[in-house]
Order: sequence, then structure tokens, then C-alpha cells
Amino acid sequence: MRIAYLAAGAAGMYCGSCLHDNTLAAALLELGEDVILAPIYTPIRTDERDVSQPRVFFGGINAFLQQKFAIFRRTPRWLDGWLDHPALLRAVASRGASVDPAKLGDMTVSMLRGEEGNQHKELAKLVDWLLDEVQPDVVHLSNSMMLGLARMIAQRCGPPVVCSLSGEDIFLEKLRPPHYETARQLLRERAAEVDAFVAMNGYFADFMTDYLSVAREKVHVIPHGLSLDGHSPAAAADEGVARVGYLARICDDKGLHLLVEACELLAQRNELPPFELHAAGYLGAGDRAYFKTVERRANVGPLAGRFHYHGELDRPQKIAFLQSLAVMSTPTVYRESKGLPVLEAWANGRPVVVPDHGAFPEMIAASGGGLLHRPLDAADLAERLATMLLDRAAAAAMGNSGRLAVETRYNNRMMATATRTLYERLRDPQNT
Repeated sequence: MRIAYLAAGAAGMYCGSCLHDNTLAAALLELGEDVILAPIYTPIRTDERDVSQPRVFFGGINAFLQQKFAIFRRTPRWLDGWLDHPALLRAVASRGASVDPAKLGDMTVSMLRGEEGNQHKELAKLVDWLLDEVQPDVVHLSNSMMLGLARMIAQRCGPPVVCSLSGEDIFLEKLRPPHYETARQLLRERAAEVDAFVAMNGYFADFMTDYLSVAREKVHVIPHGLSLDGHSPAAAADEGVARVGYLARICDDKGLHLLVEACELLAQRNELPPFELHAAGYLGAGDRAYFKTVERRANVGPLAGRFHYHGELDRPQKIAFLQSLAVMSTPTVYRESKGLPVLEAWANGRPVVVPDHGAFPEMIAASGGGLLHRPLDAADLAERLATMLLDRAAAAAMGNSGRLAVETRYNNRMMATATRTLYERLRDPQNT
């Protein structure tokens, strides 16, 4: 089966959706399928072997210029190709390209308009390539922000279109009027033109069924699956100081400030063993002020001398970081749709403490790999972390349960097999 998978790049940062898309494409290739992973907007960035194409469609520079200046909607393809060059897109992204929803409302709406939007020339080029050169049996979009592509594919008698659901509501809910209302309406209209959706858990499948106004049976749950290469439940070095860890993008949404507050409460409890708080993850230009506030608080309060930020980590560094932890926590403010860092912690035998909302209750119930805390409640988070620090044997057992869950449920082969089955049903519905 030939599969065209369109993956939205994330402006140079490690992104959960990019990691998911690349892992899935690689696993489908291992199953013998013919997969073309094509980046959209910017090149993808992954900490595994990158199986994406070198060409970028709907390049972020072209999309922006065509949104702001009508002349760029009529430029020749050779010039567009130069502006879409991956090296140029990476260079621009490295300077901190804006991903602020408050500034991107007009372009979000235009992209959802598809053939009626300001980027219609880019859409035509992409569909020409898909249908004339690739000729896939199925097209897979990496998120619902790309729904504007589906109509032209259908109008030209293209193959079935599948769309992943990957937490895009967090971006959409920050759009400002009137773009928010228009974007929501366009999403509902364009969602009707897609053959199937895929969510990573039941929570998000149910949520997006309502958000997009689609039938629930049209949304399929296929859990994310890790490649276990390199991951191992190795014992942490016994340095006498337990490490509480955080691995996620550094931003308010992910809740690092709540973890700092919880650890401040722990630092005032004499019955606990010595511990430190170690954080790692991408820090964008727009979140630096937030991080400075968090870091300043950690450095002058009860946590003084116990907080360490490791920056953005590549794959070997990430695995080593996780293996050094006693427990990991990402106390997200919003309702998480994916939870990939939790799976990575489990792959290395580490237990987690996460909020009792979004995808997390489902993941903990399916694995036994950690504890839930009341959302937005630093005191309750501190209590659950204290349980982990005081009973290391129980914590280790939860970490082992998490590892088993990744081996048996959240692995890349199972994810690819389930996705292939969905493709086959869409390609030949009479045989299902």
C-alpha cells in the first residue's frame, strides 16, 4: 500500500506530533508499506532516524508571505521552491519564528479555507504532487489544522483522507475574535470531508467528536507507540539524592510552575529523603519570561540549590536523563491529548505523577505506572510525590508496570499494525 503522510513541522523544536508521525511512518516502513513522509510548513525534527522527504510543502515563509502580500500569490514556482528550501526554513525557525496563536489567527483561517484561502497556489502544488507523482492509496494529515487540504483531493478523485487529532485545540482556543469563531466553523465544515480521524486515546476521541461535530464512529483510537531502541529500565546511580524530573516543553501550559510549588512544599518536610528537581525540555523565545519567573522562584525559596534545568535534550541525553530519575511529573494545566513523555518515562522503568484529567487517567488505569493528583493542586501533587519518595519499592513496581505497558500496548509495531488495518478498511470498505 502506498501512503502519503503529511507531517506538520514545528519550527525547529522537538514536538510530540513530529515524533509520533516519524515513529509511525518508520514502523509502517518496517511492516513493508510504501510510506512517503512529507513535511509541511517546516522540516520535522525528531530524535530518531528521520524518514521524512527532503522537500517541504506549504513552506512557512511562502505561506506567511502569501498571507500578507498579494504579489506572492502569483510568484513563479522556482522562486517558491527557493523559499521552501529546508536550509532556509531551518535558519528562519532557529531565530524564533512566532507560533503565538494571537498573531496567527488570519493565517489559520486562510489555511482552513484551503482552495479558497490565500495559500491556494501552495495547495494546488501539493495536490498535483500527491495525485500525479505519488499516487497514494491513502493520504494521512497529521492534525486537523490541515483539513483545508481535503476538499481539493476529493474534487480530483483522490484517495481516502485520514486525519490525526493531536492536541491542536490548545492552539485554537487561544485564537482571538473574530478568527476563533471563523476557525471553529471552518473546522466543522471541513471535518465532514475527511474519511476517518485517529486519536491516541478515548478521552481525546470523545472530546474532538464534539469539537469537530463528527460522528463518534468516525474517530478511531490508536494509542501512540514508542520504539524501544535505547530505552532501558536501568537502575539510577545511587548518589543519595533522589531526582524528581520534568520532561516537556517549558511553558505555562505544561505546568512546571506547579511542580516547583509542589517541590517547595516537599523541601519543608523533614521526614523525606534528600531530593532535587531536574527539568528538561525545549524553551522558546516566547516562554523565556515565564521560565525566568519559575527559575527565580526556585532559586530563592525552599528549593534554593535544588533546581536544575538541563535544556533541550537529544535522544541519548533524554534517555540518560529519564534513567537518572526517581519519579517524573508533567502537571499540565490543560487536558493532555498525547502524554508522550509519560510513555518515555515508562520505557525506562520510571513511575509518574500526573494530573487526573485528559489522557492521563486512561493511561494510568491501563498501566498502573504511576499516581494521579488533583489538577492544578500543588499540595496534592506534593503528597503524591512524597508517596513515591518514601516508598521506593512501590515506586519501582509502578515503573516496572509502566515498562510492561509500553512493551505490550504502547509500542510502535502495534501502532503501525492498527493504523495499517484502518487504511485497508478505507481503501477497500467492501471487504471489511
